[in-house]
Amino acid sequence: MEDMSDDLAGEWAETQLSPLAEPAERDDESTLRPRDLHEFVGQPRVREQLQLVLQGATRRGAPPDHVLLSGPPGLGKTSLAMIIAAELGRPIRITSGPALERAGDLAAMLSNLAEGEVMFIDEIHRIARPAEEMLYLAMEDFRVDVVVGKGPGATSIPLEIAPFTLVGATTRSGTLTGPLRDRFGFTAHMEFYTPEELEQVLRRSARILGIELRDDGAAEIASRSRGTPRIANRLLRRVRDYAEVRADGRVDLAVAQAALAVYDVDDLGLDRLDRAVLSALVRSFGGGPVGVATLAVAVGEEPTTVEEVCEPYLVRAGMLARTPRGRVATALAWSHLGLTAPADAPGWTAPTLFDE
Repeated sequence: MEDMSDDLAGEWAETQLSPLAEPAERDDESTLRPRDLHEFVGQPRVREQLQLVLQGATRRGAPPDHVLLSGPPGLGKTSLAMIIAAELGRPIRITSGPALERAGDLAAMLSNLAEGEVMFIDEIHRIARPAEEMLYLAMEDFRVDVVVGKGPGATSIPLEIAPFTLVGATTRSGTLTGPLRDRFGFTAHMEFYTPEELEQVLRRSARILGIELRDDGAAEIASRSRGTPRIANRLLRRVRDYAEVRADGRVDLAVAQAALAVYDVDDLGLDRLDRAVLSALVRSFGGGPVGVATLAVAVGEEPTTVEEVCEPYLVRAGMLARTPRGRVATALAWSHLGLTAPADAPGWTAPTLFDE
């Protein structure tokens, strides 16, 4: 069975460039996670600031301030939360905002924390309001009020909890309520990675996974990874599959290019769905403006998929513009599809004599 199925490759191409974690790759991600701040690649300012926060708290012999990590998915917020616990030498309790629907759920977790323990809440902006209000008191005074009974006979019993450090992660810091945001002593915003930083990530991952990765192969994968380590590691695993099945197992420039062509990832980091969105916008709607719901119907996807998976990178790459009237294709999008942009396309410049 020397050849991979084209259907399988097409299926992978639809998900390869999503920054969201797939359930099947959780084990791979845990293997590749850095164990301390020295192993963590990229985010130099965040690493420096966080190191000062942790070292200062360690010297004082007290838990550090609560930490909020914000930024797009796939940049290492969960890894940093685990590193914080490892640097402090404390256990970590992991949960997510959507899982904390009731205040009682949160009270049970908080009451079981040991002194100095780290509690990590992923997607903290999605925590239910009753649980969030309980969290205010726990973060500030290390106390929760448990309500016993119902109606006029209900009583509030204060429950002391051990001093702990809360690490919250959010992809939408703007949706956090002011009172919750203000209770974090340190806030770090994660930035997208440069291609050079992603090459470091890829070389480290290749060593762990036992992949022979040449520098030119690492550079090629990094350039198509949308500045996101999660995507870079995912593409590395898929290129490894190609190298083991159709080549000699070594990942160099030629193998990386051939593999990414099979998985439909082009040289700008766009996949099938990205190009379908741009093509529909340009060819079906004349470049826009058009609403995201209409655009999603045109490509046969859910509006949330288009809005959360495709749009952020297309906007960042300068191919899509969000306007009050809808989405608009820029001149760069027309050019990427091999078409001539109209004069009213954002970013259009009149051709010069030399261009002609």
